[in-house]
Amino acid sequence: MKATKVLDAKGLACPMPIVKTKKAIEGLQSGDILEIHATDKGAKNDLAAWVKSTGHELLESTEADGLFKFWIRRG
Repeated sequence: MKATKVLDAKGLACPMPIVKTKKAIEGLQSGDILEIHATDKGAKNDLAAWVKSTGHELLESTEADGLFKFWIRRG
């Protein structure tokens, strides 16, 4: 999936992945895709809940070797 921007949130604990995601997505245009890399296990639930409450769209999420990747389309 082609992302407009990639956010490195590896090594950050809650709530920092959400804080960084919010700041990064504010700099994007509607329809742009933000790719997030995180190592915090809580990021999966946190990002899913945040996306629902903000009107953005979680397109995909993956996990491999402790690395979580998320693709969010700005609403």
